[in-house]
Amino acid sequence: MRFRYFPHSVPAALMGLLLLTVPIAVVAHTGHDHGSEFNSGSSQPASGVQVDPATADRLGIQVVPVQKQVLSRGIQTTGELVTQPDQKGMVNAPINGTVVELLVQPGDVVKKGQPLAKVSAPDLIELRVASQEERVGAEADLRQAQTNLTLAQRNYERQVAIAETEIEAARQHLALAKDRHEQNQQLAGAGAIARQQLLESESNFAEARSQLTRAESRQPVLEAQAEVERAQATLEAAQSHLRLSTTTYETRLQQLNSPATERGIVTVVAPISGKVAERPITLGETVEEAVTPIMSIVNGDRLRVTANVYEKDLGQVAEGQTVRATVASLPNQFFPGRVVTVGAVVNGATRVIPVTAELEDASDLLKPGMFAELEILTERTPNAVLAIPASALVEADGRSLVFVQNGQAFEPVEVTLGSKAGEQVEVQAGLFEGDQVVVQGALQLYAQSLRGGEETATAEPVVTQAGFQMPVWGWGLGGVAIAATTAAAFFLGRRSRPATVAAEPLTPETSFTLTPDRDPAEAKVGPR
Repeated sequence: MRFRYFPHSVPAALMGLLLLTVPIAVVAHTGHDHGSEFNSGSSQPASGVQVDPATADRLGIQVVPVQKQVLSRGIQTTGELVTQPDQKGMVNAPINGTVVELLVQPGDVVKKGQPLAKVSAPDLIELRVASQEERVGAEADLRQAQTNLTLAQRNYERQVAIAETEIEAARQHLALAKDRHEQNQQLAGAGAIARQQLLESESNFAEARSQLTRAESRQPVLEAQAEVERAQATLEAAQSHLRLSTTTYETRLQQLNSPATERGIVTVVAPISGKVAERPITLGETVEEAVTPIMSIVNGDRLRVTANVYEKDLGQVAEGQTVRATVASLPNQFFPGRVVTVGAVVNGATRVIPVTAELEDASDLLKPGMFAELEILTERTPNAVLAIPASALVEADGRSLVFVQNGQAFEPVEVTLGSKAGEQVEVQAGLFEGDQVVVQGALQLYAQSLRGGEETATAEPVVTQAGFQMPVWGWGLGGVAIAATTAAAFFLGRRSRPATVAAEPLTPETSFTLTPDRDPAEAKVGPR
């Protein structure tokens, strides 16, 4: 390899040096002084990062304003997530049969009443056929009973008419017999007729009274009425038989609590809304009523967590109290809830009492069996304090940092923290109300700040939150520096041209270029 000497690099180096000396103004935060937070003597302090909007969007950077708020604090404990007793359902086979269709897969979300599977049940077909046959017989009996009742009613009406006619005739006959008997009594008293004639008239009068009594008793009418009543009872029995003929089949369908077709296909439906957790059944498998599990459904919208609270804290816990929980797999995400039960007995050995809370999880992120950090909220800060989300913090070298947005600039600021309340952390120093802090993407900004880096490849001038740009005098100074550098480069270039390459000495300003295709022993020094 050979080394070539290029004296023309001196003017270029001078130009670069002068350009680097041109001051570039960066305003950290309009109206506040965040400039002294990083004079901590760190070996590699974080610096501000310039990020254009397109890059910020690509990195997913999100900012929120610093606000004052009242923080809630409470008792910290740990528990395990479990499903509520009424929010987990095991779906067993509703009838003996064969699985002919599976409509959902494990992990599918289902609604209450949604079809899950279909089972072919031969027993149900037999029951339906028997029910139909019995119904046909019951309908025939009902028609006969209706006919008998109609005939009995007609006979009753006829007997009533006959009885009324007989009664009227008996009354007329009785009146005649009475008049004749009274006349005979008078004649017999006068000796005008024989006693035998009087006795005959008396006998006729008595017979007429008997006939009227028999007519008024309406015995045929009563018999006809009894026949009507018997026909009515037979009709009612036939109607009941008809109802029972279908009740057996309908009752069986109600017991299934599932719709069924005439071909005996029973549709198994979801008893609750939730997610299909397991489906041990397979297509074509024979199932036994109330024994064979088809699938299980879990509703995780409202899980419960049971945790232990020390006896000394029991006075601060009550049913209905607000809680919040977090799990290790979902850091900085909190789930609200409330206390539903407080145990009645303190454990004599550990001096703790179980407390159960119900959590809200509309996004279905929590799973039964997870361990959760539970906080039972018992107190609030008396006044509103500055607070930021915990996701905004970057812990580095024992310091707590946040990144404050200022236009396209993101400045790292060291903060002093107070108490933590769920996802919010109190800020005692370092920030001001209204500061825009990064809550997502802070770690990426921190990594870039350690590289002293520009996160954008654009050459646009940096504009701060207050609309600051490089002042006019700065551009003037830069122009003068560039002009002076150009003149010096031209002058030095004319004087540094050698007559021969071998006569040029090596100086500290000399640049070297290593050419790999030459032998180092044959290195030459030459201009660039």
